Amino acid sequence: MATMAQAIRLALHYGEENLGVKDIFGEDVGPPLGGVFTCTQGLKNAWNSPLDERGIIGCAMGLAIAGQRPVAEIQFSDYIFNTIDLLKMCGNTLWCSNGIWQVPMVVMTPVGAGIHGSIYHSHSFESIMTHIQGWKIVMPSCAYDAYGLMLSAIQDPNPVMYLIPKALLRSQGEEKIPGEPENPKELSKMIDAPLGDRSQWKPKWPDLGDPKMPLGKAKIRLEGEHISVISYGRMLPLCMEAARQLADEGVDCEVIDLRTLFPYDQKTIFDSVKKTGRVVVVNEDTEVTNYGEHILRRITEDCFYYLEAPPTLLAGANVPGIGLSEPLEQASVPQLSSIINTLRKVAETA
Repeated sequence: MATMAQAIRLALHYGEENLGVKDIFGEDVGPPLGGVFTCTQGLKNAWNSPLDERGIIGCAMGLAIAGQRPVAEIQFSDYIFNTIDLLKMCGNTLWCSNGIWQVPMVVMTPVGAGIHGSIYHSHSFESIMTHIQGWKIVMPSCAYDAYGLMLSAIQDPNPVMYLIPKALLRSQGEEKIPGEPENPKELSKMIDAPLGDRSQWKPKWPDLGDPKMPLGKAKIRLEGEHISVISYGRMLPLCMEAARQLADEGVDCEVIDLRTLFPYDQKTIFDSVKKTGRVVVVNEDTEVTNYGEHILRRITEDCFYYLEAPPTLLAGANVPGIGLSEPLEQASVPQLSSIINTLRKVAETA
C-alpha cells in the first residue's frame, strides 16, 4: 500500500490532470527535490518559490481569487506564523464580498512531533488554525484519507488548511487508493524519484480515481461500548493500539477519527458519547486553549446528562517547545503508555 507521502503525491497528480490544479509551489517543492518529504516529486506543475512564507500565501491567494486552484506548501508549520494576517484575509474574503470572491486554495504544511525536530520543526498548529475563521481544516491519519481529503480540499470553494502529521508520512496505509497497483514496490518504481541524477527521470502515474471523501465527516475506526476516544492525525494510530491493548482488560473503546477539524462531525461524536457515557479527546497540541477543549465543551453542553465520567483531554505539555532529545520529546506529547493509562482511568471512574 502507498505511504502517506506517496498518497499526497498521487492526489496532487490527480488534481493536475483532472481538477484544474496549475500551480503547486513552495520552498523546495519543485525539482530536483520534490519537497523535503517527497510529497511533490514528479509533478508537472510543481515549482520552487523563494524562501518567503508571506510571498507563498499571498501568491496562492491571488491565484485563487483570479480563478485558479493553487496548492501551496509551507515547509513546516513552525514558519507559518508570520502569515497569520494573510491567512485571516484568505478566510474572510468570501464573507466580506457577500459570496462574490471565492478563494479555492489549499495550503499544506507538516505538523507535530515524532521526528526529533526540536523547537523549530515540531509545532502543532491546529488549535491556532481553528481560531482563523473562514478556513476548512483537515488532518489525515492514514494514506487513504490523505489521498481522499486532498482531492476534496482541492475541489472545495473555500480555503483549506491541509495539516500533514509528519511522523506518519512514511507509514503505509491499509486501504488501497483507487488505481494504486497491488504491489507497493511497483508503485515505488513508478512514482519515486531515484537517488542521484534525476534530470532524465519521469514518473509513470497509475490511472487514479476519486473516492469522493466529503469534508466534515468523521470515521469510526473501531466500534465500542465503554468509552469514546476522539482523535486525529499522528495520535490516531496510537489510540487504536491503546484500544486493542485495553480490549484484553475488558475495556471496549470506540475510536473516532475526526479527519476534518472544521467543520467537524458533531453527530458522530454526540451519538458515540451518548452510547458510551465516557469520552477522551487525544491530540499532541499544547493543552492550554487546545482544540480538544472545544470538542469537550460541546460534548458537555449537548450530552451532559449522558455522561458517566468527566470528559477528559489528553494533550501535549504546556511548554514553549519540543526538546531535541528523545526523552524530552516523549515527555512533551502523549505516548502509547499515557494514552492507555488515561483511558483506563476514565473507564474505571464511577
